[in-house]
Formats: sequence, C-alpha cells, structure tokens
Amino acid sequence: MTDDIKPQTDAQSGVVQAAAAPAEAAALKAHGKSGGKKGKSEGTDWLAELRSIALLILAVLCFHSFIAKPFYIPSESMMPTMLVGDRLVVTKYAYGWSYVSPTIPNPAAIFRSLVLRTPEPWGISLPFMKGRIWGKMPERGDIAIATPRNRSEDYIKRVIGLPGDLLEVRDGVVILNGKPVKQEWLAPLRLPVDANAPCDPRQFPGALQLNPDGSALCVLPVKRETLPNGRAYTIIDMGTRETDFYPPTRIPPNHVFLMGDNRDNSADSRVSLEMQGLGGPIPWETIGGRAEFITFSLNGSATLNPVSWFSAFRSGRAGKSLHAARVEGATAEK
Repeated sequence: MTDDIKPQTDAQSGVVQAAAAPAEAAALKAHGKSGGKKGKSEGTDWLAELRSIALLILAVLCFHSFIAKPFYIPSESMMPTMLVGDRLVVTKYAYGWSYVSPTIPNPAAIFRSLVLRTPEPWGISLPFMKGRIWGKMPERGDIAIATPRNRSEDYIKRVIGLPGDLLEVRDGVVILNGKPVKQEWLAPLRLPVDANAPCDPRQFPGALQLNPDGSALCVLPVKRETLPNGRAYTIIDMGTRETDFYPPTRIPPNHVFLMGDNRDNSADSRVSLEMQGLGGPIPWETIGGRAEFITFSLNGSATLNPVSWFSAFRSGRAGKSLHAARVEGATAEK
C-alpha cells in the first residue's frame, strides 16, 4: 500500500480491510521468503572478487614482462630524441627474454615510494643469469632499456657498438673499427622551455634565450650522426667535455656499447660505475627491451586541478617513432 492512499471510515471499507489483511500477510510472507533468497544471491562473493583482481594483476604483469611495458623519461640524457616527461612504449620481445625481463613488484618499495616519498624502483631485481631465450642482438642505432648488473635502475640509451667492434671516442667523434662515424652540424635546435625542460645552465651553459614576447627558448648546438648501417639521428654537442674521449676498446662477445644522444650529459658506457654510468660495454642479458614510440608527453605544469591536465600535454610528440631513420640508399650491416 502506497503512502498516498487515504484511510476509509465506512463499514464497507472495514470489510474490505478485514478481507485484505490475510492476503496482505500472505503477500508479505512470500515477499520475505523471496527477498531472503534474492539478498543471498546478490551478496558479494569476496573470495571470487579477490581471485578476479589477482588474475587481472597477473595478466598485467605477464604482459609487462613478455610483451610491452610503458616507461617515462626522468632525465635529459637522450635529448633531443626524448625529453623529460615523455611517456613511451618498450617492447620486451624485440631481443628475446632474459633475467631482467620479468616485472616483479616490490610492495614494500611501492609503499615507501608512495607514502614516504622515497625515490626508489618499484620492482624486485633477479640475480644475474647468462643467456637469453630466443635471443637476438640489438641493431646498431636502436634505443634500448638496460638494467646494469647489481642495480635496479633502468637506463635508456642508444646502441652504438656491437660485439667484436673496436670502439673509440676521440674529441666527441665515435670511431668504429678505425673509421670515424659521420657527423654533420645542423641548424641550432630551439626547444621551448617548460617545467620539465628548464634549460639548466649547468648542462646547457648560455643556451637560454628570451623571445620578444617573453617566452623562453633553449637554443642547442646539434649534429646529425649517421652510423655505418645508415641509421641517423640528432645528438647534442655542447663542446669539449671529459666524456668526449674514450680509449680504444674491443667489445666482448654478447656485449653492447650504449651512448646517450645528449653526449655531454649522459651516464652511459663511457662513464664508470662509480660515477653512476654503465662502466663500459654491458652484457646483452642486461637489456630489457627496445623503445618503440612516444605515447604522450607532459611539460610538468599539471596540478591536482583537472583543467591543468590538458594544457600540460606537449603537442606534436604523441605517436613519435623512436626508431632512427635510415639514410636513403644505405644498406643494413651484415
């Protein structure tokens, strides 16, 4: 009975009410029984829910371990190809799988990072194991993710030297097997300055310039470097630095030599382990995948206000391929 039906006072209404009472009681009883069954059938099965969540997490971890994984760029070492704030996709299967491939979360590290704000990797590192499953050597010019031995940080650098190469860096020029790698100066690169690309004078002295409208630019001296297999890309050369010289080194079997495109500000194979570099050629087992393309890029201006999220996107970077272009007419190395 609904609330808007008014009570009746005549004798007939009393008979009707008396007659309706047993029917109403029966209806309520039936409703109570069915309601009880309905409540039981619609109750949450927490065990099933937890099992579904666990399977979903397992599926994500498997995908990240064996297929592809998203990464973000936290440093300037691969400028101008990649900027701080770029988000990209790395394929795990490109070179086969090794001990660094599995994604194993570390709950304690995640808690400390999120709650205590301590910067540290979220994953658990496995001990070094030789070999790769369905292994394939990277191609010269690929951008690879590497995890140095006994460390848990991921480094992203470009593959320059391959097994058997005699590699030297002399006055900023890479010399492979006795032949200088081709470099040619380009027009200065003019990068807009933002929170994620502040044009730090310690890295880029004298590069900060102001436009008449007050906007800031980072004007950088750049070169196009072309490897023997014809893969070409842009590097930043700020002048003579300590890392512009590296002694002739024969790259051992199953090792590669990695360098950053920001040649004067990159802790790569030219830099010692004590200086947070890669310490020379690295075993190919430490390579976790190949960078494929940028998904999106943020300039660092985003806040908790959702309106700021849209203006924080850098235009023109989403979908950018990270495969070095091959010079027309060049052939791949054998």
